[in-house]
Amino acid sequence: MAGHSDNSLAPPVFDRPTKVLIVVAPYYSKIAEAQLAAARSVLERAGAAHESVEVPGALEIPPAISLASRLGDHDGFVALGCVIRGATSHYDVVVNESARGLTLLSISGVAVGNGIITVDGMEQAEERADGARLDTAGGAAEAALHLIALRRRWGGTRSTAGFRPFRGDGEDREFPA
Repeated sequence: MAGHSDNSLAPPVFDRPTKVLIVVAPYYSKIAEAQLAAARSVLERAGAAHESVEVPGALEIPPAISLASRLGDHDGFVALGCVIRGATSHYDVVVNESARGLTLLSISGVAVGNGIITVDGMEQAEERADGARLDTAGGAAEAALHLIALRRRWGGTRSTAGFRPFRGDGEDREFPA
């Protein structure tokens, strides 16, 4: 990701329009605003159209992306949010389950850049949300763009959510009830 890597991977170039949905959990509004600005900047530099939706918290980000990937017309997604460690184990549940949900989406073919930051305190959150410093949101937007490019390169089509479309050529099988 940007800011803490020496990776110089060039941004992808797209030959047709690209549309990205940013799903953000503005639990900490100052952090979310900085994350949105950083992700939007990267997407705009790449010429990608984008829109944003808000969800209540980090646990709602994977279901929102899952819904949008099946029902919307987006090429990829950027997940943004911030989880700050507290005094209970709830932090571990939120961090692990939101990451697991995004990973499951990714390995099923959804182009997702994970910009959910997980930190011990607000100072760390501010540093990681700052586009001029560590910029994890910009890195997540870059990751989503690279995954979109790979899917297009390999001829990926939109997911059919486990269903085969009817071809009408006699090769479709009927499944027993």
